[in-house]
Amino acid sequence: MTTRYRIALIPGDGIGAEVLPPACAVLDAVGKRHGLTFAYDMLDWSCERYLSEGAMMPADGLERIRHHDAILLGAVGWPGVPDHVSLWGLLIPIRRQFRQYVNLRPIKVLQGVPSPVAKATSDVDLVVVRENVEGEYSEIGGRLNRGFPDEMAVQEAVFTRPGVERILDYAFTTAQQRNGDLVSATKSNGIVHTMPFWDELVREAGERFPHVAWRQEHIDALVAKIVLDPARFDVIVGSNLFGDILSDLAAAVAGSIGIAPAANLNPEREYPSMFEPVHGSAPDIAGQGIANPLGAIWCAAMMLDHLGHPEAGAEVFDAFSSVLATTDVRTPDLGGTAGTKDFTRLVLEGIAHGRPSE
Repeated sequence: MTTRYRIALIPGDGIGAEVLPPACAVLDAVGKRHGLTFAYDMLDWSCERYLSEGAMMPADGLERIRHHDAILLGAVGWPGVPDHVSLWGLLIPIRRQFRQYVNLRPIKVLQGVPSPVAKATSDVDLVVVRENVEGEYSEIGGRLNRGFPDEMAVQEAVFTRPGVERILDYAFTTAQQRNGDLVSATKSNGIVHTMPFWDELVREAGERFPHVAWRQEHIDALVAKIVLDPARFDVIVGSNLFGDILSDLAAAVAGSIGIAPAANLNPEREYPSMFEPVHGSAPDIAGQGIANPLGAIWCAAMMLDHLGHPEAGAEVFDAFSSVLATTDVRTPDLGGTAGTKDFTRLVLEGIAHGRPSE
């Protein structure tokens, strides 16, 4: 019996159009082994569209993809289009309208990808759980007295009890399914209202999950500890801003932000979830065929997990991990000379041969 999925593809800008085809090829290959087929709907939502039509996506864009099973995004951003325009014109509306309140970032040091941090060995295997729709990235605020000496800007952080509780429940559940250890990122010694509120809700969540050992760390000390000893961490949960910073820092500790995947999840599955590599559009190398497809391929593995096919996701992870561990094929961002297609070909060969345990 074949299970069919409809996937919305948003290549976006720059290398986004170069890394999504490898991800789709990998999905098709592993799908054949597991009775899965994927139909892809390509969408031109991008900074290029903004420059030509004045909007990153059409007015009914969200309704067009409302009933897809998942969304694969390549990258967004291009010179000449301010970053807040591309973000608030595409990514944030998708995340918020589809209630993708979990941003999940797995961080793992892969064999064959050296870390710039001395203690970052293959023992590093952690997850950053970031609150994804409220917190510091709210729409509340504004500018006053533009152009005058007393010009000012106000940005309000918004932390709701339901919003914080649901991300904490997800993070504690994740920790319970892993090694039972969780760290909460805070700054309640300096941020007097929102962070003490966050800490209170963390304590309440800890009571609901008695088998999870948890502690809180101030964000400034936490980033230092991740650099000094990243293997000590299992699950880290943070607000929208703190989680954003921590996940990119931890990805760099693991060797390269260029290979890092991210999942924007609606855990209740009422809406499609979105999967995106976090390397950005990289205009400086776009069109050269040397973009690293690993982040997008890893996103495909995460998408398979979310859709309920962890065995297929594990095969994808094993395939790209094996390429790194057993060959010297690397794209330039990892110090090699291989192209996007070279690395993808080896991953596809690994999938064709199956997992080592088979």
